[in-house]
Amino acid sequence: MGLFSYLKDKFSKKKGEESYVKGLARSRAAFSDRLALLAKRHAKLGPDYFEELETILIESDVGVSLSLRLIDELLEKSRQNPEMTPTEANEELIDMMFVSYVEKGGSIVNELAFEPGKTTVLLMEGVNGVGKTTSIAKLAYRYKKQGKKILLAAGDTFRAGAVEQLGIWAKRLDIEIVTGKANADPSSVAFDGAKKAREGGYDLLIVDTAGRQQTKANLMAELGKMRRVIEKELPSSPIESFLVIDATTGQNGVSQAKAFSEASPVTGIVITKMDGTSKGGIILSIRDEIGAPVRFIGLGEKMEDLVEFDLDEYLHALLVGDEHE
Repeated sequence: MGLFSYLKDKFSKKKGEESYVKGLARSRAAFSDRLALLAKRHAKLGPDYFEELETILIESDVGVSLSLRLIDELLEKSRQNPEMTPTEANEELIDMMFVSYVEKGGSIVNELAFEPGKTTVLLMEGVNGVGKTTSIAKLAYRYKKQGKKILLAAGDTFRAGAVEQLGIWAKRLDIEIVTGKANADPSSVAFDGAKKAREGGYDLLIVDTAGRQQTKANLMAELGKMRRVIEKELPSSPIESFLVIDATTGQNGVSQAKAFSEASPVTGIVITKMDGTSKGGIILSIRDEIGAPVRFIGLGEKMEDLVEFDLDEYLHALLVGDEHE
């Protein structure tokens, strides 16, 4: 059974996650609906079909390099099966997109790992304006609901209002926060946060790192320093680095992912504003470019709308949708 048929069968038996179906409505219209029209316009596979398919992939932010590889692979499959129809080619493409995501990196685990007696540290990275502070609040809300004792560290000391904004979220969520003076060294805030987390027996320390866009050298130095001071205070604690990307920025977001991943280890991606873009392929593009998996995606404004990334749910919502809607 092909993936397309599998997804239709799976979610016809139990409706897909509503947030995915609604949140990816724009992307589905720009991708799945265009694929369906493409198959209707072409009675058989040929140069025009593949040229239009390439345009659809690139305009959906799948990325040029991945789009070209998918086209080349699909061309080869069509040569091996001359009777392949455009509809069958579309379904074959979906299979290849799934395989590309799964095989690009290591095993995919969305949730943070917690060890008894240890503080899990989450470094939140990203340029200004991508929704980093809100994503921190949503993750804090998520893990507080799971019964975790959480501490925030406001290390984005350079952006005007960043510390105050995170402080407002901490107050709303009734979560403690460590802050420093304006323009203070972010590493000093990270140190204070790690020290308090160790002494207070916190389960999770979320560190808001400086969000300004910098050269790779400065970025590497700053993030490296923050890691070192945390490791010194919490030597056996697991440290994760989530990079927050705004889906509406398209390939600029992919460029940010490449720059950050080259500067420091990125263990996961948080994609915000997926409900506000028609270019849902950015998830595939980022995975292809840097290998790090998407761990959470934002599908709305509510606290619960930052959800675990599920590849099946994503592809179903992007390609199939809800036949009952």
